[in-house]
Amino acid sequence: MECCARKKHTPRDEETKKTLQNRLNRMIGQLNGIKNMVEENRYCGDILIQIAAVQSALQNLGYMVLQDHMETCVVEEIRQGNADIVDEAVDLMKKLK
Repeated sequence: MECCARKKHTPRDEETKKTLQNRLNRMIGQLNGIKNMVEENRYCGDILIQIAAVQSALQNLGYMVLQDHMETCVVEEIRQGNADIVDEAVDLMKKLK
């Protein structure tokens, strides 16, 4: 399925990658915690609070990736004369709402 996997032209710096990976690992831990809560038949309200926390963390991660996209990929494409990238960026923002 190599056809659909695109890569950034400008690689993310190590600090950004580490930050994103740390956030993802934290969310994976939270998801595992939710799974355990369900298995342990914990109170629904407590589970919902944890679900909301994961949703918020995922939303914030999306905003971080979007910011990186705007600062690198979009800027590069505009400099190369590709104004259509703005439409793509707007579409991506709509998907993150």
